[in-house]
Amino acid sequence: MKSCEGLPMGFRLILAFAATTLAAVAATAAPPNIVLVITDDQGYGDLGHTGNPVVKTPHLDALAAESTSLTNYHVAPTCSPTRAALMTGHWTDRTGVWHTINGRSMLRENEVTLGRLLHDNGYATGMFGKWHLGDNYPYRPEDRGFDEVYRHGGGGVGQTPDLWDNAYFDGRYFRNGKITPATGFCTDVFFREAQRFIREQAVAGKPFFAYISTNAPHGPLHCPQEYLDRYADQPAPIAAFYGMITNIDDSIGATRTLLEDLGIADNTLFIFTTDNGTATGEKVFNAGMRGKKGSEYDGGHRVPFIAHWPAAGWNRRHISNVLCHAVDVVPTLVALAGGTKPAELIWDGRSIRPLLDPAVDPDWADRMLVTDSQRVRDPVKWKQTAVMSQRWRLVNGRELYDMEADPGQQRNVAADHPQQVAAMTAFYDAWWAELEPTFSQTTEIHLGHPDHPQVSLTGHDWIGPEQACPWNQGMIRIRAVAKESRHDGYWAVRVVTPGTYTFAVRRWPAEADHPITAPLPPGPGVPGATKAFRTTPGKALAAVSATLRIDGTDLATKPVTATDTLVSFTAPLAVGSYRLSPVFRTAAGDEVGAYYCIVTSAAGE
Repeated sequence: MKSCEGLPMGFRLILAFAATTLAAVAATAAPPNIVLVITDDQGYGDLGHTGNPVVKTPHLDALAAESTSLTNYHVAPTCSPTRAALMTGHWTDRTGVWHTINGRSMLRENEVTLGRLLHDNGYATGMFGKWHLGDNYPYRPEDRGFDEVYRHGGGGVGQTPDLWDNAYFDGRYFRNGKITPATGFCTDVFFREAQRFIREQAVAGKPFFAYISTNAPHGPLHCPQEYLDRYADQPAPIAAFYGMITNIDDSIGATRTLLEDLGIADNTLFIFTTDNGTATGEKVFNAGMRGKKGSEYDGGHRVPFIAHWPAAGWNRRHISNVLCHAVDVVPTLVALAGGTKPAELIWDGRSIRPLLDPAVDPDWADRMLVTDSQRVRDPVKWKQTAVMSQRWRLVNGRELYDMEADPGQQRNVAADHPQQVAAMTAFYDAWWAELEPTFSQTTEIHLGHPDHPQVSLTGHDWIGPEQACPWNQGMIRIRAVAKESRHDGYWAVRVVTPGTYTFAVRRWPAEADHPITAPLPPGPGVPGATKAFRTTPGKALAAVSATLRIDGTDLATKPVTATDTLVSFTAPLAVGSYRLSPVFRTAAGDEVGAYYCIVTSAAGE
């Protein structure tokens, strides 16, 4: 290129501007790296830059000051449903994930995830931390397009599918399916593993997608003492909750520094968001919203979304208050990556790139969106439901709120606007009619698949009464649901290879290797405001026999001795769907579901 010297200043400025523009175009021509951080139970108001007077989030505040923020972005009111929408671009109720337990937190196998789409478009894909969309084939992240996986089990550290006696410090996690010990606080561990992955891909020169999904600040409320000390003037639950958030904030700062040091920050799209409304912080600050985690009001599902991408010009403060939803993330990211999708795949969301780009004044048509909290075995129409438009919220089919005049949702104006109620009701009725036929498509755990010949089942995924589902290890220790005449929970399984299967029926998991009937001493505590699940003493179980029950039929019964850690059964199974529900029985005839069952096919023995 010839020198600009000697040219008039005006021409030199034009050429400089053109060179800058061409450089930006060239930079955005390459697929961006994508880092998506999503935290658990942190609400819109649990950040300094959204107005919280107590929590310390300097790195996220700095990020927001030089990024696009969506201030009318919505998710589901609880975690697994949000993650299902975020990973698929589909309504949560369409994906089979409308709960966090009861076999309703496994993402249907026909869903195509963001990990799969980016992988198939040339990205290295990594998932770190919380998945909570299934712990067995074909629902694990390694089955859904992620090359590198480092995660805990279930919906949180210490929950039933997690490795036994895990707490938030010095745990053991699954690295690509293999148990791996770790040192340090869980959030630090997950970010450390993600940073390793980022570094490796940067060296290899390959575009990457790093999905960093923390279990914090979800309870139990534990964090390193130094972070507790930063909030010594607050009540213990707030100190721990905000301490976990500040710890996350520090890890975000360190990750952004790493991107700069690697020279890849300019063409890396860095996203921060959360999975539902606050679980703990509403007593301090809730950004004027009504409701919290689990609520159909905005406080349950309006959450932060920050996007930073210097190469595209998304590196200055820009605010969009246009209504959007987690279903919009997949279409947006696949488009930004220059990717393609299977022709038959139709998303419920749409690309929101125009909302994210500070240089665009979008001509954006108003639309209606739905969010609901279906924490039941089968969805119920209008259960904790909000139909949303830019101006209006129709809640539970009865309450209408004008968000322009009443953002705190205090005055029901349904009687004043019957036409608006009718229009939103008609939209919801059509939405429900489309999705309702899919509700009966139960997600089944596969048995006999060559990629997963040994399957570990836990009570977290029992299909049955919600109150009978032991979703954390503390419930296992106190013998939750230990007295009922007949156990009515079951695992929905599908045999994909015919043959003889072995069923190792356990009260304690294999890692504990403890007698079925024996008590278990409590484990050590950790810093924080609540107790770790492992600190609950494990009670004795007066089981005298174990029974293998399939499809409601008792196939075999064996005695339980004082030294038995498991009772083993074998049974031939043809290809097909089954309801598996092994039980322990007391001398009085009460049944207790086997909290753990390891199923092995002949190929896996």
